[in-house]
Amino acid sequence: MKEKVKRFGAFVSAKIKSLNSKREINTDKYRVVNFILLLLFPPFISAMAEINQGKYVSSFLAFCVERPSVMIFNIIVAALIFCLLLAIFRKGWIAVLVQSIIYIALSTTELFKYGTNGNHLILSDMKLIRSVKSLTSFAYIKITPRLIIYYLIVIAFICAVFYFNPKLKLRPAKRIAASVVCIVPCVGMVMMPTFSTPIYSFFNLDTTAATNTFKLNEKFKSNSLLAFLVQTASESYANRLVEPENYNDETVDSILNNVTVDNTDNFNGGVKPNVIVIMSEAFADFRVFDELNIDDSYYAGFDAACAEGASGIAISPTYASWTVRSEFELLFGLPVRGINDPNMPQRDIADRAQPALAQYYKAWGYKTAYVHPFRGTFYSRNRIYPNLGFDTLIFDEDFTVPVENYGTYIDDSTVFNQINQLITETDEPMYIHTTTMQNHQPYNQGDDPNDEFGNYLQWIQHTTEGLTVFLDQLRQLDEPTLVFMVGDHFPSLKGGSGIYDQLGMNGDNCSVLYEQKYFVWSNYGADLSAVPTEENVSFFYMPYVLMEIIDAPHDEFIEKMLDYKEMLPVYSSDYTNSTYHDEELDMLTYDRVVGDAMSSSPIEEELATERE
Repeated sequence: MKEKVKRFGAFVSAKIKSLNSKREINTDKYRVVNFILLLLFPPFISAMAEINQGKYVSSFLAFCVERPSVMIFNIIVAALIFCLLLAIFRKGWIAVLVQSIIYIALSTTELFKYGTNGNHLILSDMKLIRSVKSLTSFAYIKITPRLIIYYLIVIAFICAVFYFNPKLKLRPAKRIAASVVCIVPCVGMVMMPTFSTPIYSFFNLDTTAATNTFKLNEKFKSNSLLAFLVQTASESYANRLVEPENYNDETVDSILNNVTVDNTDNFNGGVKPNVIVIMSEAFADFRVFDELNIDDSYYAGFDAACAEGASGIAISPTYASWTVRSEFELLFGLPVRGINDPNMPQRDIADRAQPALAQYYKAWGYKTAYVHPFRGTFYSRNRIYPNLGFDTLIFDEDFTVPVENYGTYIDDSTVFNQINQLITETDEPMYIHTTTMQNHQPYNQGDDPNDEFGNYLQWIQHTTEGLTVFLDQLRQLDEPTLVFMVGDHFPSLKGGSGIYDQLGMNGDNCSVLYEQKYFVWSNYGADLSAVPTEENVSFFYMPYVLMEIIDAPHDEFIEKMLDYKEMLPVYSSDYTNSTYHDEELDMLTYDRVVGDAMSSSPIEEELATERE
């Protein structure tokens, strides 16, 4: 047996040596062929990336006819990248392999991302590459014969280049010069608007400001994948967060001046109720669309809580994805608009104790807990959230009650049971924030695996049934408890043939998809008159509404935010389709989460010590 293995190894080694010898000969023997292969590669890989994400050759050809200048732009960018890789590696097959992997990986990611949630890929999404395991649990991934054929075509081209073995025969100095020539325009297009703007205009790229997801998707139709990635990268860089002008102690103090501070520790006669914030994953009321004719039974438990308490509409800072944007606003009481609408705001915050809302509750004598029935590593919550003032963090592996799943993820009822246990086993009043997971896509489990929207409604009904049981438990609890529940965003549903396409949603009529119905409920007859039932307000104001209900003490910052609620009830670029910035509110947001935290907070002394 060993002898056979040895002979086989020698045979393989001889074949490889023979092939390499042949390839070395091919380098000079087929110079014209090699030149043509290298010349054809940029348009080839650009075309294959676009065909792969668009699924059909016919749609790609139609795009080339309608938008030829954009396709030329794609080829030029691909050529610059290819020349750079050639200058680095010298061997043509390595440059072709590397660029092919990058382009087809981006193309395939776009294919699955849009097919999963109707949102197109932008380069900043690549920040989640470390969470690929979590992302694959969300996505509809289907390997089709068409996809395999496109892969095989690309592999065949790579094999041809490998066999004919073109090489770049330049001295190091010339290779370095070539690299610089290729890098400068690529960097300039992303980082220098004065350079990129005329180029985008010349090639007729769509540079319309995308103030909501639907407008962004409309831009994709005009630019397609490759130009879209480049142009949105330019936008992201231009919109990067920088320190505001005149950011200093005096400016922050002047913003907080002239507010009347009520720092009396009243709490409705000394009673500190438990405060429970339930941010329910993808919970949305589709009854706003009359044409869907949705039965009220799906929302019965939620409707009952609204009727017993108080309800209104809160404006979510996101649609279909990026739960952490909504979570940021509820945890910090600050707008993501104030830090330029990042998709993952928690990754932008300073690595220090944060004056988040949990810190206030801790200062008032509360125990604080964050409950999320998913991996703590996703969005780095397990690393970041200890700075927000939570005494306890409970992720999927930390539950102390029996865990059951509904669909793909942990049942909302399990989360409710965990909250109930935390309250009953803790002597002090509790502030609990939970971000649920049950209703996260994929919606391929239910009565009909192919009825995505029907399965979603089935899960919503299950949530409201569990909610009814939970509120009944709280009624029996001999502790005053206040509950606020809202969905983080409308659900991610398939692009191209999903419910949003059927409803004709576009960038101009999609504001309803940012309106999230909520309720505030109590088991002790709380005065809910502070709930803005007649006016829409942004998510980040709701924590201050809860503070008013429980009659908590106010510092200068809380008072200022309550003033903003009256003056600027909605501050959201996605909802209002506006690029308007309130400089003072932006500066306060920057100060508390990114800057030096000079504004008043319950952890001023701790932050001051860290600044020193």
